[in-house]
Amino acid sequence: MKNPFTDLFGDATRLTQGGQLQAATELIQRTLRDAGLAGALPQQARQDDSTVIDAESRVVSEDTLPPAAARKAPSSTDDQWLSGSFAHRGRTLAYRLYVPPTPAGAAPTPRPLLLMLHGCTQDAQDFATGTRMNELARTAGVLVLYPEQTQNANAQRCWNWFKAQHQRRDQGEPELLAALTRQIATEHAVDAARIYVAGLSAGGAMADILGRSHPDLFAAVGVHSGLPQGVAADLPAALAAMRNGPSGTATANAGSGPVIVFHGDADTTVHPANGAAIAEGARQQRHGARPETTKGRAPNGQSFSHTVHRAPDGRSMVEHWVLHGMGHAWSGGSAQGSYTAPGGVDASAEMLRFLLSHRRP
Repeated sequence: MKNPFTDLFGDATRLTQGGQLQAATELIQRTLRDAGLAGALPQQARQDDSTVIDAESRVVSEDTLPPAAARKAPSSTDDQWLSGSFAHRGRTLAYRLYVPPTPAGAAPTPRPLLLMLHGCTQDAQDFATGTRMNELARTAGVLVLYPEQTQNANAQRCWNWFKAQHQRRDQGEPELLAALTRQIATEHAVDAARIYVAGLSAGGAMADILGRSHPDLFAAVGVHSGLPQGVAADLPAALAAMRNGPSGTATANAGSGPVIVFHGDADTTVHPANGAAIAEGARQQRHGARPETTKGRAPNGQSFSHTVHRAPDGRSMVEHWVLHGMGHAWSGGSAQGSYTAPGGVDASAEMLRFLLSHRRP
């Protein structure tokens, strides 16, 4: 009688290397079941294939796992830092995905998802480290998705917010990023009413574009040191807007959803007038919103001005944080990441607080 395990591991390895993770899992389960050893599989491994991504995107590696010889199915209390790739219409993006832990024995419930867009020269790991967003997301129970721009698309790894073909809903990077977001939301049972986008610099500019182009997907937007949609359609115009702020006509392109904006007033890379224009554009959508401005100091002594525009029911709909004396950096971030200002206003905490207060109708 032929040993059922003779070809199992070779076949399973070939399926895994070909990206057919679900098929490999089913092969192993079927072989064990036919051999009367189904009970050898952990209960979670038999019933829960949520760690398998087998569609347009797939898991490449999982940093939380030990070496292969010691691997076992992760417990439901473990958080995960996944690496993956996503293909859409001839273009492929690498990404990192933070998945927070769930209480052991708790029934799975839809959770929020935050799309985080890095700045020029950064990557997902650097951006996650610098913003400390995963630490906050762990407590709040939020999944955080970090796509990575490729050098083929932009030599400095900037999102192409300044090109006309990347400022529209159904083409370019807005379509690509929205498709990735929807794919991850489907694979991880995300709450469709609580999907958000935020970014820094070029990533902040692209976050503003996504908030305007996809209000049916993103419930609220966070922009740190970014620029408003429509200030440029080519590189020379982009450089002018970064240096001098948007032209008078650009601010008329009002935002469409709740927005929180952070910008240092000593930023010499992206003029702070750009942050003001994003906040003003969003405010124009909320006639009668009453502004409230407070001033204060961060733990490192940095002063700030915080203006809030509220809806009639009292909810904060637009927030504009002006960080006095701060340059082009993520406020309150970690010194272990690039473009951060440790000790300043905790932009990550304030951003997450604002975003999670909104749900898409």
